[in-house]
Amino acid sequence: MDILKKEPLWTKNFIIVSLINFLVILIFYQLMVTIAEYAVEEYHTATSTAGLVSSIFIIGSLIGRLITGRGIVSLGSKKTFKIGLVLFTLTTLAYFIANNLAVLIGLRLLHGISSGVISTATGTVIAQIIPASRRGEGIGYYSMSAVLATAIGPFIGILLLQTFEQFSAIFVFNTILVVICIATSFFLNMDSVNNKISTGQAPEPKGFSVANYIEPKAVPISFIALLAGFAYSGIMSFLSFYMAEIDLVQAGSLFFLVYSISILLTRPITGPLMDRKGANIVVYPALILFAAGMVLFSEASTGVMLLASACIIGIGYGNFNSIAQALAIKGVEPRRMGLATSTYYILYDIGLGAGPFLLGALVPLMGYRSLFFSMVPVIIISLILYWALVGRRERKEALQTGKLMQG
Repeated sequence: MDILKKEPLWTKNFIIVSLINFLVILIFYQLMVTIAEYAVEEYHTATSTAGLVSSIFIIGSLIGRLITGRGIVSLGSKKTFKIGLVLFTLTTLAYFIANNLAVLIGLRLLHGISSGVISTATGTVIAQIIPASRRGEGIGYYSMSAVLATAIGPFIGILLLQTFEQFSAIFVFNTILVVICIATSFFLNMDSVNNKISTGQAPEPKGFSVANYIEPKAVPISFIALLAGFAYSGIMSFLSFYMAEIDLVQAGSLFFLVYSISILLTRPITGPLMDRKGANIVVYPALILFAAGMVLFSEASTGVMLLASACIIGIGYGNFNSIAQALAIKGVEPRRMGLATSTYYILYDIGLGAGPFLLGALVPLMGYRSLFFSMVPVIIISLILYWALVGRRERKEALQTGKLMQG
């Protein structure tokens, strides 16, 4: 009977918001892998400055996320979503008129801010659309849009550059993508979602308060996601250098493809499993697999070992990420879902953003193999913190709701 009464998940709103999220992240990754080269060729800048052109986007994204959580409480998710989409569209189009390096750096910052606004807004809207009984499953499917964009974006960006040999081709393609975003947004009906936030809710306290910008309930799992993201960030940033060092460049080119496929194949299982049995049944194995995959990655000497590590890390880290996002909004009042979503992304992005900078400084001292192996204790610490800060509460709740049998 429960199966027959399942609340619908694949609604029109769910599909459209997931599509917009996919296109936004696709634009982000296309530019992330090509913009530094663009800065060097177009403005003859130093490599270090080109790195700033690329990374300042992340700083902007953090700023955008910080202000959006509060903005959703004040304006509602409908208005915040529309504002974010308009800002993201304008900043995407502005690459055509960036005529010097200073303007380009400023544009990258603004583009990052608009990206933080729209991605936090879509994450909040999707959390309000998904039925509470299917939240783990829904967040899992939604986050697959980001996984696909992460895998496809860099590939398309490099392909466009190689095919047309002009950076304007990337800007034109991104223009088409934002036009699709705007067009599909007209088919959204978010009035009922917006009412969920505003109806019967107490007003936010006036004056400055950390709680006006950060959701305290989301901090524990978000901090654990920060540690896990920090451990993963080295792979994201230094894979090509590591592959060249261990002479596995050809296999390395398939790493993120295998990583993405392993996530796509397992998330339809792990999301519903969380909804039925609680988060612990997914998180503990996921973090253990992440640690095991990192050990294999640090010791890889053949293509098979390397791609096996990609598969294991995808199943582990990839599934932990979606479950952690679902946990961040669990138990939060509807009016504060925007704050919970932004809290999660802020801490998660800090881990991903600070990792390459801090780990890059250690590479000359440790070498890549030792550096990646040193991330295993970080993952183990995140596992222990999960047990202490989240896991015990999750087990107690699962027992109370009958998801787990006592003993």
